[in-house]
Amino acid sequence: MPYRKPNPREAFVTRRDFLCRCGMGMGALSLAALFGETSLLLPAAQAAESLNPLAPKPPHFPGKAKRVVHFFLNGGPSHVDSFDPKPALEKYAGRPLPGEYIKTERKTGAAFPSPFKFKPRGQSGLEISDLFPHLGEVADELCLIRSMKAEVPNHEPSLMLMNCGDSVQSRPSLGSWTTYGLGTDNLNLPGFIVMCPGGYPIKDADNWQSGFLPGVYQGTYIDSQHTRIEKLIENIRNSRIPLQEQRRQLDLVQQLNAEHQAARIRDARLEARIQSLEMAYRMQMEAADAFDISREPEAIRKLYGEGVHGRQTLIARRLLERGVRFVQLWHGASQPWDSHEKIEEAHRKLAKEIDQPAAALIQDLKQRGLLDDTLIIFGGEFGRTPTVELGDKGDAKYGRDHNPYGFTVMLAGGGVKGGTAYGATDEFGFKAVENVVHVHDLHATILHLLGFNHEKFTYRYAGRDFRLTDVHGHVVKAILA
Repeated sequence: MPYRKPNPREAFVTRRDFLCRCGMGMGALSLAALFGETSLLLPAAQAAESLNPLAPKPPHFPGKAKRVVHFFLNGGPSHVDSFDPKPALEKYAGRPLPGEYIKTERKTGAAFPSPFKFKPRGQSGLEISDLFPHLGEVADELCLIRSMKAEVPNHEPSLMLMNCGDSVQSRPSLGSWTTYGLGTDNLNLPGFIVMCPGGYPIKDADNWQSGFLPGVYQGTYIDSQHTRIEKLIENIRNSRIPLQEQRRQLDLVQQLNAEHQAARIRDARLEARIQSLEMAYRMQMEAADAFDISREPEAIRKLYGEGVHGRQTLIARRLLERGVRFVQLWHGASQPWDSHEKIEEAHRKLAKEIDQPAAALIQDLKQRGLLDDTLIIFGGEFGRTPTVELGDKGDAKYGRDHNPYGFTVMLAGGGVKGGTAYGATDEFGFKAVENVVHVHDLHATILHLLGFNHEKFTYRYAGRDFRLTDVHGHVVKAILA
């Protein structure tokens, strides 16, 4: 008797399938033919996406940036101690600020001058404090938006606003929108990778969620405190089954999943699982190489510095070279920039950890010819008050409260003007007053640099076309190179 390869579907015939085949076979054939003809009319890009949603896709117009690195300084770094000098605070040191000011989340007192010294940097003369000496050395590559504005002085909603464009509703993250729009240039690695050493930040994986977008666009979390590949990425290797046997097993599982999916309305969760299984298999071959910084020359490793943030920033560059579209690097997840007391001591320690790696990435990308089409974002969810925070007993602990009304975000590369400062807060750094840039405006500008019209870059969900900027946002054209 001749051998016939078994068909897994024959073992999974439901009662509904049986009735459909017997009583409605001709109708099903007609419907299948109709869908088949329709699929032939799909544009090439859409057809490619149906085969693999992470396949490279063209933007609306040629963008200056092809990839993104987002340094997220969790907790709210102080702009008046880093990138926004306010000499007027010296004049009012220890005294209440004049005029009316928005009430902060906690009680604050007198003006609190920065304990850090500012000075002009580079040929551009951009003023940066001694908190970031290495970034000061690449000042001519930096674009400081000093007039940023968020909405509320609380971490959770401000994190969601900065990462996902909405402080209340569950929405896809910036990295998810980016990979949805552009896909990735390396199908053996995730298109969106998040490195956050020591565990999750506030709001956990919501910060890099895919929301209503298909799950394949969600950020892949990596705890970068580990150095061994088996610790960095769980289950990256199978010590018992060789790759060839894994491939056979996966093919069978994927065939069953495809049969299951074909008989049902398209399920985003099932589609995400199918894609994640394929990704997990392919990553075994390429991830180990991408995450192994021992293959870098010693001079490059020294450029980025020692410690977890130097290591994860160097890994980010290796991922970008291999076609990963969006890398988010978290800093301050376990020890946030949320300096309600002893800000001089706390900020100095935190800045020392991230200053050298961030500056090294800019230098390294530039010498490799990658800076011009790589957008670097550097900042937190809001800033901090120019006034000192008071304790429960009214005593000053030399820290600052949350401030969403005015703060700074730094950009570099990817089509922005280097050596520039845009916008301004008031003379004390409390509120953005000149060329105010809301978070929606920042997102609109980032999408523009990637080649998207933010008003037309949408995803239809629940009967409505959604976008990252909702019904807001304007491109900040003055910072475009």
